[in-house]
Amino acid sequence: MSETAPRVGLFVTCLVDLFRPSVGFAAVKLLEAAGCRVAAPRAQTCCGQPAYNAGDRHDTRTLAAQVIAAFEDFDYLVVPSGSCAAMIREHYPALLADNPELAARAGTLAAKTFELVSFLTDVRGVTGVEAAFEGSAAYHDACSGLRELGIHDQPRALLATVRGLRLEELPDADVCCGFGGTFCVKYPEISDTMVTDKVERVEQTGAGTLLAGDLGCLLNMAGKLQRRGSKVQVRHVAEVLAGMTDEPAIGAGVEDRKG
Repeated sequence: MSETAPRVGLFVTCLVDLFRPSVGFAAVKLLEAAGCRVAAPRAQTCCGQPAYNAGDRHDTRTLAAQVIAAFEDFDYLVVPSGSCAAMIREHYPALLADNPELAARAGTLAAKTFELVSFLTDVRGVTGVEAAFEGSAAYHDACSGLRELGIHDQPRALLATVRGLRLEELPDADVCCGFGGTFCVKYPEISDTMVTDKVERVEQTGAGTLLAGDLGCLLNMAGKLQRRGSKVQVRHVAEVLAGMTDEPAIGAGVEDRKG
């Protein structure tokens, strides 16, 4: 690859690292196909969103400083997660406002931070992918990507170019699935009602697969679908766009439990 190709730092995310590494590999494949040189710095840590949502600003600032140091030398920071991308892009500068030097670095990093699919379409000008997926799928718009980053048309445009894929529009696709990071821990009954409503909508589409761009949402919905005995498979959108669907679906093989 050309030395003039943009250098992309891949922020893997905690959930991808611990639960679904295939999403990270799919992201690398898509970015390289878009003409980027990709690296995943070993020094990267959590973006700090769980601590931030819990009100722990001290530890969040520490994590933010580590992320900035790990990624600021790249041309772009790309994340296969709207929520983590939004944390870095939308919240770091204000979070670090009391430290002018660090706030300036946060602002510089924020300006070159993008969610994966929006980076491919909006920055690299990707209009299609060389992938195939036989079957129908519904797409869930995760809250942070949709509301903080304006991600809606981009994944649908690329999914429309996947050979064999029939995209079924999900009713209330923009309604929260009930995960919300620490929200599902603080308010489990409300969260369970929300995810139940969401998966009922998914099943109503008749789609065989549920897609989204945030692994937290996908794990939440996959768990509820699995506990209902549903046959709907759950995958990260990057896996389908990259043609990397040999991995078992999210939640497949998990022991059935009531819920």
